[in-house]
Amino acid sequence: MKNLTWYDQLPKVELHLHLEGAIPHEALWELIKKYGGDAFVPDYKSMTEKFQYRDFPHFLEIWGWKNKFLREYEDFTFIARQAAEDLLSQNIFYAEIFISPKDFAQFGLKTQKLIEAVRNGFSQVKGIELKIIVDFVRDFGPESAVDTLFEIRELKELGVIGVGLGGAEQKYPPEKFAEVFEQARNSGFFTSVHAGEAAGPKSIWEAVNRLKADRIGHGIRAVEDNELITYLAEKSIPLEICPISNLRTGVIKKLKDHPLRYFFDRGILVTVNTDDPKMFGNSLAEEYESMYTIQGFSRNEIFKIVLNGIDCSWLSHKEKIALRKRFNKIYEQIEKNL
Repeated sequence: MKNLTWYDQLPKVELHLHLEGAIPHEALWELIKKYGGDAFVPDYKSMTEKFQYRDFPHFLEIWGWKNKFLREYEDFTFIARQAAEDLLSQNIFYAEIFISPKDFAQFGLKTQKLIEAVRNGFSQVKGIELKIIVDFVRDFGPESAVDTLFEIRELKELGVIGVGLGGAEQKYPPEKFAEVFEQARNSGFFTSVHAGEAAGPKSIWEAVNRLKADRIGHGIRAVEDNELITYLAEKSIPLEICPISNLRTGVIKKLKDHPLRYFFDRGILVTVNTDDPKMFGNSLAEEYESMYTIQGFSRNEIFKIVLNGIDCSWLSHKEKIALRKRFNKIYEQIEKNL
């Protein structure tokens, strides 16, 4: 067993994590074998080698390839349990996890039953609290998003707390989804919008002005617009930053070029997340270590960003206070043992 680093020991939260991108490789391999294998991945090693991307569109292509091995409700219970166990092993105690039900309508899977299957898997793992964000997926259009919203309105008891908008950002701007996001807010859901990843600052402006997003997924292209940076800081609009994800998909060329440090210094409310860790080969511990070694964050600054994750979560005020107290106690013990 490896010695746990300071980064491993830190208590953690995830606010930008896709269940379909968090499937441990061993679990995905089991699913591939279940459905008769794949001619392009004759063995486990070949499967892991597929997770290298030329650019963001190529990443989306591999995303679709992987999803074809999730065909039955029991598959979602399986991956939910496996992902939850993996998160807990990393000292992640709370996460808000995206799931994209409409991706699996092609297999006849219904949104409500799919969410039930995911919750069943999560419930099998004790010691971690997991909430669900249902991603509308731009590519299916606003009509599909309206249908999905109708389907999830009665699922809050299963931990569905918010809606998101992922997919091909460069092809489908946020503005077309303004009406359904208003309906979602009126239904009591929080909102997160992928913006400023594959498209520029305009996408972020539309997400905050037209969709009134509570949080922005990625948002790194804000660095191109000083007025937007000032606005995000003044309005305390959280960014769900995913540095290694941005590196793997070619959005940035080097981690030292990532604007995370600049955003932090400008007073933007940043959180750090892994996005699709089993597709990018990253973990939160590795994200924190790169922040320390490459971007010059101190340990106290890293822990401040961990606490930002609690503050920017969609927990109740009382729950946030309790989780902050728990994290501070663990952090003090870690520092004491150094």
